[in-house]
Amino acid sequence: MSWELALLFYAVLLASCLLGGVTIGASMGVVGIVGITIVAGTGLWVSLGDIIFNTTTSFTLVAVPLFVLMGELILRSGLSKRFYAGVSGVLAPIPAALAHSNIVGCSIFAALCGSSVATAMTIGTVALPEMRQRGYSDRLTLGTLTGGGCLGILIPPSIPMVVYASMTNESVLDLFMAGLVPGLVLAALFIVYVATRVAITPALAPKTGRALAPGPMLFALLNCVPVIGLILFIIAGMYYGLVTPTEAAALGSALALLLGLTLGDLKVASLWTALTNTMVTTCIVMFITVNAQFLSFAVVQSGIGKGISEAMISSNVAPFLFFVLFYLMFLVLGMFLDGLSLMLLTVPILYPAMTAMGFNGVWIGILMVVMIELGALTPPMGLNLFAIQSISRETPLAEIALASMPFAIIISLFAFALYFIPDLVLALPRSLRGS
Repeated sequence: MSWELALLFYAVLLASCLLGGVTIGASMGVVGIVGITIVAGTGLWVSLGDIIFNTTTSFTLVAVPLFVLMGELILRSGLSKRFYAGVSGVLAPIPAALAHSNIVGCSIFAALCGSSVATAMTIGTVALPEMRQRGYSDRLTLGTLTGGGCLGILIPPSIPMVVYASMTNESVLDLFMAGLVPGLVLAALFIVYVATRVAITPALAPKTGRALAPGPMLFALLNCVPVIGLILFIIAGMYYGLVTPTEAAALGSALALLLGLTLGDLKVASLWTALTNTMVTTCIVMFITVNAQFLSFAVVQSGIGKGISEAMISSNVAPFLFFVLFYLMFLVLGMFLDGLSLMLLTVPILYPAMTAMGFNGVWIGILMVVMIELGALTPPMGLNLFAIQSISRETPLAEIALASMPFAIIISLFAFALYFIPDLVLALPRSLRGS
């Protein structure tokens, strides 16, 4: 079977499974196993056991449950609420302070949990009632929560980056460092947008900020210290080579546990909840990842990846045109697939083709994460939209999507900025390597 026919067959079979109600993880596994069987009969079935073993024992992927646990411990201990209260207090003198607090809070909390949905829900649970009480318009509030939550997978640590590294053998540390500057720049763009929007339409937020006395301001700063200190400690440890990303995840979990017990309100029940949620999240991630590796193996064995790479090179497609097609494909697929599934589905096919065309592997990973962020804001599958709706059940999903649209536009423009200014992604990893 030619690679073109194999690609068509895989696409039709995958679409049939999804339309039939099969979950994305199981669908990828079915397509992978069927594809392997078509290529080599049952002769390669023995390799499926090797794939399961190698994936589930990957040292790189060990970071996933550890980073999830770190975020869960901070959340269940109440430190996340104290942190948001501290951020909002520090920014209190600024007009539309709570809107900016959402962006800043999401940016910083993102570095602990590595999940967009978890970030949006954590900050949203605290912020939404407070902002409504103070007279903020939902048109501003809802967008800052869904948009700010997107930063959860761009600012390190990031679960999709860890999974991408395990699939492509790119450096996790390089990906983490590469995501730091784009994450901060995107957060800054969100803040500029909020400030501009409020200046144009003052009715969206209270007219002035409220200054805090030195005592409350100091208390607010102290509330920020545990979370910010933990983040800086982890990132510095990785940057200076003191710990690997996986070791940083383990160290972060231990420190989060210590902070939760000493400074937070971590009880036996909340610790059990954190461990349970970590286990459930890890099982979901690993189930999807193992099945995606089945599909990836089938793609390699059928020659699809190599065929697409050679076809792209021989067709002399301009890199910018390919980038535009990449953007449109992720825009459409992101409306129907969650971010992790989207990455696992497309990496085996797109990574070889894009590296063959000269795109940097780390840059590709960050671009995919940015596009996954966009998918989190686009209905009907925008997970951040549903996360915020779960907090504000009376708000129609269409209203949340409309409030999120400006942030989706900013993310889209930012993706094109990464194409024209790749050093936004590559400068920090390059300096880390001293080249």
